[in-house]
Amino acid sequence: MQTIIITGWAGFIGSNFLNRYVPLHPEIRFVNVDALTYAGKLENIDPAVSQAKNYAFERVDIRDKAALRRTYERYVPTDIVHFAAESHVDNSIKNPGLFTETNIFGTQNLLDLHREFRLGRFHHISTDEVYGDIPDSGFFTESTPIDPSSPYSASKAGSDLLVKAYGRTFGIDYVITRCSNNYGPNQDSEKLIPHFIGLLRSGKPVTVYGDGSNVRDWLYVGDHCDAIWKVFREAKTKSVYNIGGNNEYTNLEITRIILAAMGKDDSHISFVADRPGHDKRYAIDAGKIRRELGWVPKIPFETGIVSTMEFYTQ
Repeated sequence: MQTIIITGWAGFIGSNFLNRYVPLHPEIRFVNVDALTYAGKLENIDPAVSQAKNYAFERVDIRDKAALRRTYERYVPTDIVHFAAESHVDNSIKNPGLFTETNIFGTQNLLDLHREFRLGRFHHISTDEVYGDIPDSGFFTESTPIDPSSPYSASKAGSDLLVKAYGRTFGIDYVITRCSNNYGPNQDSEKLIPHFIGLLRSGKPVTVYGDGSNVRDWLYVGDHCDAIWKVFREAKTKSVYNIGGNNEYTNLEITRIILAAMGKDDSHISFVADRPGHDKRYAIDAGKIRRELGWVPKIPFETGIVSTMEFYTQ
């Protein structure tokens, strides 16, 4: 029986991935490993999924190699999809060491066990932030040099490079996907969209960094999960794919979309000092995954943002 280790499953993207694919593939066992830190919540998993016969949960921190090894010995996995990461940029500025420990050393633990247990595919979930900033024109491609700006993105870049190095030195079968900003259900309350909704519901103003002109490409989480599954199942070994939604908005534009949906105006915006190292623009060229694997996003931003707002305001 194919048995896939899923790390970070109780977080935003991991939970959406499991809620979709556990029911669709009863022939595959999904073993879910999560430390249940602030961003990981058991309630993110649908009750039917948590009770499924092809689902198992182990509360393990990927920094704990001995606990990971016991999990591997118990379930005898065949592959891994590695979501687990510290991912909040502001937190990485306050505590860079935690991000190095989890995102780099934790990934190395998984890679070492991958070799030890002779697993098949290692799918590493990364981010477009490893590329750093990009001018007003142009897009990140898979050949764009890595140039991270924050402790978070640097730690993710480090883990990307470790995965590639283990592939070259030890021959592991890996794939890496780098996504743009995700939105949708189950996202942690510190992230922009759920954070702003929470502030407005409590009668507080939203706090926008700088003048709000920083640009991000937004991708609905369900589309991202479909891309991950397609890469995991179909991509050639040692492949890297960018995954984007082709939906560029400034932070101020996103803020005003949220305000309008909640019947508010600009008087509820509080502009604050920009954070250190704040990248101006991210923009993904997802042409490679479209050409090679046939994936394209299906959810228009106008549709996805409505369902997302409904999730957080119900």
